[in-house]
Amino acid sequence: MAALGWLTPRRRSATARSVLAGEASAEAARKSSQAEEAQAAPPAAAEAEFPVHGDVHAAAFFDLDNTVMQGAALFHFGRGLYKRKFFETRDLVRFAWQQAWFRLAGVEDPEHMQEARDSALSIVQGHRVAELQSIGEEIYDEYMAERIWPGTRALAQAHLDAGQKVWLVTAAPVEIAQVIARRLGLTGALGTVAESVDGVYTGRLVGEPLHGPAKAEAVRALAAAEGLDLSRCAAYSDSHNDIPMLSLVGHPYAINPDAKLRRHARAMDWRLRDYRTGRKAAKVGIPAAAGVGAVAGGTAAAIALHRRRR
Repeated sequence: MAALGWLTPRRRSATARSVLAGEASAEAARKSSQAEEAQAAPPAAAEAEFPVHGDVHAAAFFDLDNTVMQGAALFHFGRGLYKRKFFETRDLVRFAWQQAWFRLAGVEDPEHMQEARDSALSIVQGHRVAELQSIGEEIYDEYMAERIWPGTRALAQAHLDAGQKVWLVTAAPVEIAQVIARRLGLTGALGTVAESVDGVYTGRLVGEPLHGPAKAEAVRALAAAEGLDLSRCAAYSDSHNDIPMLSLVGHPYAINPDAKLRRHARAMDWRLRDYRTGRKAAKVGIPAAAGVGAVAGGTAAAIALHRRRR
């Protein structure tokens, strides 16, 4: 795999595997985007103070889980695979508990995310990439489409209307991220790259999951390849784990932020947006609305599944 250059110095927190994961994700994203551009006309542009209309050296990078979409894409993908009998009920119980925790806490737990990724890799091992891409389209309609935050979607559209490219940046598998990006009309996606040989998954990753510093490396690599000026770019995330990515750009946004990111954003005078409702939003000073039922429903479903297995 050809190495990609950098526009800005790399943070010391980035490991060699983070760099490899970032470069692999950037290369996969560019290939997918180029294929899409060959088939689609460019979106209409509109004048706006920010994003700046016609600035070809600017782009926007959006985290996926709890920023663009409520919950974690990997968990929703797991539900879809269970429905298609890729794994057993006990595995679904674990997915359900992890998703319920994620929705209640509103932050990423590294152990939960690692366990979910390991499970996903073992599940897809031996399956063809094309098969998972096709299933991903179905799963988006079944579980993800209704969970897109309208407010974040509008922010992404503002960049598109200004003639800028918009990329998802997520630890979810790149094939699933590309499906979501395409269905939302975005430019493309940077995601975790699973190794495949002759179109078949091996059960291993290229580098490491696209998380934390690896996300920043992917954005840095893509910016270098696309000729972007990161000081004119924007990035959006809900998690303090994405501070390395947010710190790369000139226009960082904290979207539905966890407590650590909210404190950091306020200290750095970053822009904040919160589209959540119910108790979680009330904790961060957002007018509350009736949204607790959805969280309770997810928890109840997990409890029901757990009891069924006992």
